[in-house]
Amino acid sequence: MSTTHQIRLDKNKIAKRYIYRSVKRLFDFIASLAGVIVLSPLFLYIAYRIKKEDHGPVLYTQDRVGRHGKIFKVYKFRSMIVDADKKLEELKDQNEVDGPMFKMKEDPRITKIGKFIRKYSLDELPQLFNVLKGDMSLVGPRPPLPSEVAEYSDYDKQRLYVTPGCTGLWQATVRNSAGFDEMVELDLKYIQKSGFFYDLGLIFLTVKIMAFPNDAY
Repeated sequence: MSTTHQIRLDKNKIAKRYIYRSVKRLFDFIASLAGVIVLSPLFLYIAYRIKKEDHGPVLYTQDRVGRHGKIFKVYKFRSMIVDADKKLEELKDQNEVDGPMFKMKEDPRITKIGKFIRKYSLDELPQLFNVLKGDMSLVGPRPPLPSEVAEYSDYDKQRLYVTPGCTGLWQATVRNSAGFDEMVELDLKYIQKSGFFYDLGLIFLTVKIMAFPNDAY
């Protein structure tokens, strides 16, 4: 849980940003639809590699928490073995980040193709369908797990004032080197500074970091 309480957001002011949200939603829909069409050959190739290595579902769905606490299903390419969730309890004492999130650089549950698609963030591509549906935006705080939100302080819950995104300020900059507190601070800083051109800048940085990854896992 966050302890560096520095940023306080005005929830009412954020809720009244109607023009920004409308423009952002229109851009999200057009860009994600174009992305699905253009990247469809890559989608098919990744699906084939996942099936070839480890028989099971190609997509992994998971409950996440969106704007104002709404629960939705997030889509990802499956990068772990089929029963990965059941084996999480055995690994929790090896968590490499503070707070309610779980991150482990050499996670034994990750498959070979999973390691590759995680390195280049390709496992996140199916979230373009979440963007099309309106559950997510291209840019925004990452949607947390319900179990993580259960441990949030009121300060941390400010992340839920806006629609979650596929990428954001910490993903486009510090990536997995950020601890939970730093991630919250960067998400709140993004919400403070968010605007259409600021979002475009973060999308550009994300594409750059996907092409030249640093510590993604």
